[in-house]
Amino acid sequence: MVFQNGTVGTTGPAMWLPSGAFEGELGVQAPVGFWDPLGLAADGDVDNFKRRRAVELKHGRICMLACVGYIIPEYFRWPGFLSPAQGIKFADVPHGIAAVSKVPLEGWLQIGLFIGHYEGQFFRQDPKRAPGDFENYGFLGVGKNFIFNFDPIEFPDAEVRKKKLAAEIANGRLAMIALSAMVFQNGTVGTTGPAMWLPSGAFEGELGVQAPVGFWDPLGLAADGDVDNFKRRRAVELKHGRICMLACVGYIIPEYFRWPGFLSPAQGIKFADVPHGIAAVSKVPLEGWLQIGLFIGHYEGQFFRQDPKRAPGDFENYGFLGVGKNFIFNFDPIEFPDAEVRKKKLAAEIANGRLAMIALSAMVFQNGTVGTTGPAMWLPSGAFEGELGVQAPVGFWDPLGLAADGD
Repeated sequence: MVFQNGTVGTTGPAMWLPSGAFEGELGVQAPVGFWDPLGLAADGDVDNFKRRRAVELKHGRICMLACVGYIIPEYFRWPGFLSPAQGIKFADVPHGIAAVSKVPLEGWLQIGLFIGHYEGQFFRQDPKRAPGDFENYGFLGVGKNFIFNFDPIEFPDAEVRKKKLAAEIANGRLAMIALSAMVFQNGTVGTTGPAMWLPSGAFEGELGVQAPVGFWDPLGLAADGDVDNFKRRRAVELKHGRICMLACVGYIIPEYFRWPGFLSPAQGIKFADVPHGIAAVSKVPLEGWLQIGLFIGHYEGQFFRQDPKRAPGDFENYGFLGVGKNFIFNFDPIEFPDAEVRKKKLAAEIANGRLAMIALSAMVFQNGTVGTTGPAMWLPSGAFEGELGVQAPVGFWDPLGLAADGD
């Protein structure tokens, strides 16, 4: 309230209720209703409102055309030359941001004169008409000008007309946001092709393509269709997912169970003396890290070496849950002869691995900020769960553990 009072400049109902002067105008649509958080229309000035509505419509119409213009040049270009004198064909010019530096000065002058002619002659706003309504122009801007000579399409039914005008405003608003996103993505990803808004088609049938995201590759890493690169990334994804699933479990188990005996007899360090989580990094002696490194390296280089002939993450003599034959165990791997069951379980592994990668990141972050790896890290304190204020759906909410000491 203080912030809004300071920015909007009122403490009256207009501070939290929308202005009533223009609530019946076009564009007031659910779920937002009349949205004017800065109170620009609070003074009820009709001329100012009409000017802003005309500007909104103009920008919306331009952005709707621009959104289409981001897509069409990928499939169609005008034949011939853009600049015969400079030998530049339409097909030679990229579109999107990259085109700005390619269009010659004469081209920009032509564009400016064309728009200026429309602005000053055909699309000049008549104060007697509604904002964005121009004489001799109707539905979709069809009308009479120096290019076309159609009778404008109009809708005599007032309700149909109102619905279509409201749809134009809504679509224009969406297009303004969409074009901003397209320009941003074009500038960061560097493409205006289908890869910018459609997923790559080369690997859409692979495991891991699941609802609601589908094949998610916003950076277009798989857009080149390179199978070897895809397999390498999938193997890395599976490896990280499997490690993170184990690590998430490893964040919880040591709170309830520790190995007996010594971690380092020479240094007198017991397993029970070593904290887990981030705090353990500084407690494990150098010899311990060497053992861990040699153990993982042995597995990586011997048992879990990727065979190019097998699917990513599929290792010989290993099956469900990584059970198989190695220097510790000698079990026959658990396999699923039913192809659908196998596919479902492999897809579940990928999904759970992805979740575990996010979960472990959150655990490490919370461990680093809250400073605990115990139940208080993910379970609420039990000392005051019966107090007032403990209400569904959150229950007793104390993420920083301020009440964990039970004081």
